[in-house]
This record gives sequence, C-alpha cells and structure tokens, in this order.
Amino acid sequence: MVSPLARTFRWHGREVAWDRFGQGPPLVLLHGTPWSSALWRPMATALSARFTVYLWDMPGYGASSKDPDHRVDLGVQGKLFAALLNVWQLDRPHVLAHDFGGVVSLRARLLHGAQYASLCLVDAVALSPWGSPFFTLVRDHAEVFAQLPPAVHRGAVEAYIGGASHRGLGAEDLAMLVAPWTGAIGQSAFYRQIAQADERFTDEIEPRYGSIDEPTHIIWGSEDTWIPPERAGRLQQLIPGSSLAVIDDAGHLVQLDAPTALAAELTRWTEQVR
Repeated sequence: MVSPLARTFRWHGREVAWDRFGQGPPLVLLHGTPWSSALWRPMATALSARFTVYLWDMPGYGASSKDPDHRVDLGVQGKLFAALLNVWQLDRPHVLAHDFGGVVSLRARLLHGAQYASLCLVDAVALSPWGSPFFTLVRDHAEVFAQLPPAVHRGAVEAYIGGASHRGLGAEDLAMLVAPWTGAIGQSAFYRQIAQADERFTDEIEPRYGSIDEPTHIIWGSEDTWIPPERAGRLQQLIPGSSLAVIDDAGHLVQLDAPTALAAELTRWTEQVR
C-alpha cells in the first residue's frame, strides 16, 4: 500500500497533493502521464536517507484535484511547478523528472525562472514527436473514449499502462497505476489530460536547451517503446555537458522494470552532484 500524500497546496483553484520527508539537500521528484507520485514512492523513500524529498501529484493526476473546468496541459503544469518551488522556498533544488515531468521541469526552468542544483531526466518527454498510437487516437477522439462503459475503460487503461513495461507488471503495481483513473471522475480525467497534450509545449522550448547550464543527467530504458532510446541521444546532444546512462532490459517504466539498476544509477548520480 502506497502512503498517501499528507499535505495540500491551492493554486488557481486547483488542489495539489504533496509531501516532504527525509533529511539533507532538497530533491524534488516529478511524475509523468498516466502516472502519479506513487510511481516514485519506493525510490523516494530510499533517497530520503540523504535528501529532503518532495513528492507531488500534478493537478488532474493522482490525489490532486481533477476539476473538469481546470486545464491540465503542460503549460499549466510548468507554471505550477515554478510556483510550488517558491512556496516551498527552494532556490536551487535537485530535480528528478520522469516522462511528462521532464518537460514540466524544463518549462519551469526555461520559461518561469526556476533554477536547479542538478537535473536528472528519466525517459523524459522533451522532443517531438511523442505519443504512442493509442495516445494519438485518444487525443483525437477523447469525448468518445470518455463515454466508454467503466469495465471497457478499465481494460483499455490496463492494456495501455501495461505496454509501458518491458518485463510486465505485477497485479499490485498495475492496480496502483490504474486506480486514480477509475470511477467517473478518474475516467473523465484520464481522457481529458490526453486531449490537452500538445507537442507545441516541447517545440516551444527545444531551441532553448542549449542554455541549460546546471549538471544534467539523462537515464533511459533500453527497451522503451513509448519514447525510443535514440531520443535520449538527441537530448544529450542538445543539453551542453549532459551525461547519459541506458539501463538494460527496461522499458518506459524503468522504476518497475529495473528498480535495482535505477537505484544504483541514481545513487551514483546524486553522490556526484550532492
């Protein structure tokens, strides 16, 4: 059972669930889609021995609010993340971001004045094109998918999420990832966040990647079918001085496919920049 996030922050009508634990320099973890902070929880617990770890759910995800009138696009999330850092009074935290969390952290850094002690991007959305065929189909027909019978919706979400793993997900992990998207509120939120995804949010900042000057490390699963590993090489070329580690036998959900290898790589990286 994943421990719930114990604190909340209100921003432009949205309620953001978050928590903080551990001791040491600040380290903020960002999740992607269709995940939540729960995906990072085991890694966060391990890292809390050396860092004060901040976990949060983006609006529209996990335990945060899912009001249908509130936009949840990547532009909104980037602004919110910069605001959260101000509320937490974090001037230069270490940042660890997965999937959509990558572009959220990059937009906060490049457009909204955030600064980091270091940045680690894990199978990150950062370069066009992105989005699986299913993702594209749903984005173009979100209103139709939102009306699926609950059992059919759950099956579709389980199959979609399962495809992000190279090794296959256990029942407990799959249930943890699917749970926020069930029920009337969760089902609507699932298709809404996909409908609002747009490559313009990465295209807008890609030309600025050359200005990133903090230590940046890129980690990628060698078998990521959602965002192919060649994208990691492209990203490394665009961010000056960045380093790259590819984790064998891991897909997009590297946290679950290769937790030991990921933990070892994060330990190596964080000891280097701490």
